Amino acid sequence: MARFVFADDGIDFDGHSIDKGPLGGVESSLINLTKELAKLGHEVLVRNHCQSAQIIDGVNWAPLSHDMPSEADVFVANRGDQLITLMPNAGQTIFWTHNPAKYLLKRRYLYKIWRYQPIIVFIGDYHASTYPMWAPGRRRKTIPYGISAEFMNVPQLETPPAPRAIFTSNPLRSLSWLLEIWEKSIWPLIPEAEFHLFTGSKTYGKVGQRKSSEMASILWLAERLEDKGVVIRGPVAKSQLIEEFKKSRVMLYRGDVNETFCLALGESQAAGVPAIVQDYGSTPERVKDGQTGFITKSDEDFANAAISLLKDDQKWREFHLNCQKQQRHWGWREVAQSFEGFIPK
Repeated sequence: MARFVFADDGIDFDGHSIDKGPLGGVESSLINLTKELAKLGHEVLVRNHCQSAQIIDGVNWAPLSHDMPSEADVFVANRGDQLITLMPNAGQTIFWTHNPAKYLLKRRYLYKIWRYQPIIVFIGDYHASTYPMWAPGRRRKTIPYGISAEFMNVPQLETPPAPRAIFTSNPLRSLSWLLEIWEKSIWPLIPEAEFHLFTGSKTYGKVGQRKSSEMASILWLAERLEDKGVVIRGPVAKSQLIEEFKKSRVMLYRGDVNETFCLALGESQAAGVPAIVQDYGSTPERVKDGQTGFITKSDEDFANAAISLLKDDQKWREFHLNCQKQQRHWGWREVAQSFEGFIPK
């Protein structure tokens, strides 16, 4: 058994947060990984901005300022550069980064990476490519996020859902573009179709609050399209989202250069919802073109692909089965086992 210590200086959350309401990908990933490490028999501690100390699913959670241990077999500094220096006596220090890595090209990051030589963990090939080879930190590892078992256990649907599209990502990531495509090119050809938006600032904590007005302006555009099948549902907990995936025919998401993994696509694909995307950021790592969805090159191609899956029951069924067969091979247990490889010999 090894001791894993995770430090995070982002928003206030703990192991219960994933069941209480919408939660960002970084936060839910930390919860899922630590829970699986605990199931594998390791001692796991998380120090972040949670409100109180408690044991949740075998993981020791406590405020970052409270009882920070001095040693660990594996210390994981999650996102923040100031965390890298917290445990110089750790057997192995990991810097787990999640956003496009160009933000690391600042003196305060580069110095700490050069000085402490952590293993930098990226969450995908595209993500890893955003950190140049000349930069310090030669020890690099790519470990994709896992997909939670709940999404991989969604049963096959014998009857295709009604023509309903779904969006579950950040509204700032091309939702305004999607709404225009829907209004002008998709809905006119399928006037009975609906486009349900599970999105909003609540998912992103303080960061979401800072950008809430920008998000609100995009959702205002969506409200104007109520008579064209657009339905604003707001962020929901994972358990409800799974039920919504069962009612959805296709996931619409353009992609974004700042998207380094896209859990929204990963979860929907595992649940059996085909996706229509374009080649931005990590989308080619999540969607298998022509099998679990379409990676399109133009606005016209995007609209046509969406229409085909919304209307063609046989094609939808083929893609639905492909999603569940091909996109369920990498869960959080596999991620935890990869992190076990950091335990000093």
